[in-house]
Amino acid sequence: MPRTTTMTIRVSGALSEFVATNVGEDGAYENVSEYIRDLIRRDKERAEREAFDRLKAELNRAYAAPEDSYMPLTAAEVIARNRT
Repeated sequence: MPRTTTMTIRVSGALSEFVATNVGEDGAYENVSEYIRDLIRRDKERAEREAFDRLKAELNRAYAAPEDSYMPLTAAEVIARNRT
């Protein structure tokens, strides 16, 4: 079962007003918690998409490199290189 964490945040001024326009009868969300959960999910998806895009870019560079630039490496060497 997933762990639930209760968090308290403070939002004031323009940010508070913006949240209020997105919550309630006229907003897209029923309550602030629903809104915050959606924002967190979207941010998580964005971070995952950026990580995937970085991986794709690295793979594209690797595939574009001339074959004579490849070096044989063991799994241990790759792991050690990526720890630094």
